[in-house]
Amino acid sequence: MIDPITAEIVNAALVYASEEMGLALRNSAYSPNIKERLDHSCALFDRDGRLIAQAEHIPVHLGSLPWGLKRMLEIVEREHGGVHEGEMWVANDPYITGTHLNDVTLMRPIFDRGRLAGFAANKAHHADVGGAVPGSMPADAPDLFAEGVVVPPMRLMRENRVVAETVALFRANSRTPDACGGDLRAQIAGNYTGERRLIELLSRYGAQAFDEAVARSLDGSERAMRAGLRRIGDGVFHAIDYLEDRDGKPSIVIALRLELRDGSALLDYAGTSAQLATPLNAVFGVTLSGVHYALRAVTDSTIPMNEGCFRPIEVRVPEGSLLNPRRPAPVSGGNVETSTRNAEVVLQALACAAPERVPACSGGTMSNVMLGGTRPDGRTWAFYETNGCGSGGRPNGDGIDAIQCHMTNTLNTPIEAVEREYPLRIVCYEIAEGTGGPGRHRGGHGLIRTIELTEGTAQATLLADRHTLPPPGAHGGNAGACGRHTLKRDGNETHVPAKQSLPLEPGDVLTIQTPGGGGYGAPPQRP
Repeated sequence: MIDPITAEIVNAALVYASEEMGLALRNSAYSPNIKERLDHSCALFDRDGRLIAQAEHIPVHLGSLPWGLKRMLEIVEREHGGVHEGEMWVANDPYITGTHLNDVTLMRPIFDRGRLAGFAANKAHHADVGGAVPGSMPADAPDLFAEGVVVPPMRLMRENRVVAETVALFRANSRTPDACGGDLRAQIAGNYTGERRLIELLSRYGAQAFDEAVARSLDGSERAMRAGLRRIGDGVFHAIDYLEDRDGKPSIVIALRLELRDGSALLDYAGTSAQLATPLNAVFGVTLSGVHYALRAVTDSTIPMNEGCFRPIEVRVPEGSLLNPRRPAPVSGGNVETSTRNAEVVLQALACAAPERVPACSGGTMSNVMLGGTRPDGRTWAFYETNGCGSGGRPNGDGIDAIQCHMTNTLNTPIEAVEREYPLRIVCYEIAEGTGGPGRHRGGHGLIRTIELTEGTAQATLLADRHTLPPPGAHGGNAGACGRHTLKRDGNETHVPAKQSLPLEPGDVLTIQTPGGGGYGAPPQRP
């Protein structure tokens, strides 16, 4: 039997290996969305497809990457006869991989002396994978096929050689083919890094000790999660929130019943809206991510992220609903907007049980901006980023200004990178003062980001929320301010809805103001 110290060393090495995978991917990437914003996640799995280590990258990938890997493996086994040494598989079908089409998943089976030892996998957001608009997230997409190319599991590598036809498929369907091909190579580098590190551990400690260390870690995470849930206490708690439709009406319901019993959690989403004919649907993997993120944040964020964390948790979502749609419902916005609000709903249910651990609501949106078009010389381009908002006031302090909240955890795109790579000029980038909700601890302020098109033709797509229904405060705190979009053309400024696509001309100036967070505690109690 492995001793506890060696087991801890093995599992710590696995966690760092997943982090190192992310470094290799970032350092090799071509697109600013990955190399600057770090919009990617990496993980390692054992030979049975169980998550054994995942880097602290993107929360929306916490549950979707393990969920997606299992479905990829099922399809590869059923339709291709299983995995073989020297292969790497790629897919982006959300109903298989678990997020949206922009998130391309690569999976590498790891063999040690001819025997399957595990899997390295990563997911990275490609700025454009085709579809009706640059950025591949049209606000009015009627189905999945309008959002871009749909790729089922297929070989990206065979006998350790890149399958050129697979790369050509992605390049041919992207407005940024060079960045797309380069980012795929960066993802390959990430998986190779994970493979090397896992094989090094097997060589140093042996397969039996490795397996015992992994089993010990999975069981330890399960115990820690159950202990954290017990500390919160038993009970049944309810929460509800509303997303805004394209007309701005807060008519899309996320309803949750959370039951905590003796170290286990049951989350039931009966009462949630049916799936939509617009892209706010979130596939089940995205829903799982919001659940696991919120529970881990409120129980104990130091619990190692692996399969053991999931064992005490059961999630029930009606099929054909907003949070578990049927193919081919559009899902691009569900991965960003709906995932963020789902996490907020879970947190608000937990706040009923442990109010001293949960902040007020954040700005509640990733405020997605997609821009793209054609330069005067005929080259096409596409730009994507999410924008920070105000986090909610906390039990022990103010909310944070202009931060990527909850499910994104990415960075902004530096102004220098934007103006170097694209025909864009950043006219203004500042804190939106006064947007945080007043309270004993005020909510964080949102931000203002103003972008000018300098040449060529372009199209903008905006996908945001909280433009009608403000982020609520907690325990007597006031709501944060709503977000807003404006377009300035020829000196005239007009309002732009939260979910909209529109053409841009050189000299047009687009302004994004993101919501503030809700306040925590009554404002008169503020020192």
